[in-house]
Amino acid sequence: MLPAIAALNGTELATKRPRERPWALVLAGGDGRRLEALTRKIAGAPIPKQYCRITGGRSLLEATLARIFPLVPRERTLVIVNRSHLELALPQLPDVPPGNVIVQPGNRDTGPGIVFGLLDLAARRPRAPVVVFPSDHYVDDGSAFCEHVERATLLVDRFPTKIALLGIRPTHPEPAFGYIEPGPPLVVRGLESRPPYQVAAFHEKPSIELAKQLQRRGALWNSFVMVFHPSRLLALLQQRRSADVEQLRGVIRSGAGYEGVPRWNFSADFLTQIAHHLLVVPVDGVSWSDWGTPEAVEQTLAALRLQGADGHPAESSARMQTAE
Repeated sequence: MLPAIAALNGTELATKRPRERPWALVLAGGDGRRLEALTRKIAGAPIPKQYCRITGGRSLLEATLARIFPLVPRERTLVIVNRSHLELALPQLPDVPPGNVIVQPGNRDTGPGIVFGLLDLAARRPRAPVVVFPSDHYVDDGSAFCEHVERATLLVDRFPTKIALLGIRPTHPEPAFGYIEPGPPLVVRGLESRPPYQVAAFHEKPSIELAKQLQRRGALWNSFVMVFHPSRLLALLQQRRSADVEQLRGVIRSGAGYEGVPRWNFSADFLTQIAHHLLVVPVDGVSWSDWGTPEAVEQTLAALRLQGADGHPAESSARMQTAE
């Protein structure tokens, strides 16, 4: 059955190649403008949210690194930061090898940021897949979350030309989200109890009316955590955004010109165009929140206070507000 599924997807199923452990690409180059008032109150200055210790003694970036460490060792972890953030970033990256801290000259949105990191990774010539992790997410159970990442990694190992996304089950229609509309399930050995799905369509920030329809159809929110082989994703980017890729290659070679790189969003301007290359792994049993707005942070903190007060798990934090 598996080869038939692979043929259905236009994908060559990998059956003999030994499985390689993944790399991680952590995105920490955002400016976090919408949370400036909150981070100023906490840190005394309007710092980017990923460097702020909003809860407990760890920043969101530090919590992200701690969460993925059991899955990916530090020597295989790359962290993308902005040059203007180095003073904040470096003290929070003591265990990441200096050569694995990728410094982009500035924030040009998620598209150039990811391509910038992938070009660096491709120069290292890894054959293994890479897992992309945003650094501004709240996750209540890192171990359970990494199990879902492992499932996505296994999936990409079986279908090496696909990009696997982790999808969150929505609790309400939200037009600020990206939605992954599942297609047929895949029967994959080892994932029978919680099957992944092909992707019928990817919708970025739909209207409220469409968001309601998508929720009724079982669509999932895009967590922006994804697994793929770098060479495969770069090939797809080269097909659809070759000018952007080549411009960034030139910037890396010359060390100049990044300010002239156009801004573009990886989800809206790329993922929406390649739905037939995507797979989705539904995430269950994990409270997750993308802290893109003050309202998202307050909702999660309120849920945590409620949980602490009555000793029972709060309603799933999939009701978070998000924005890449």
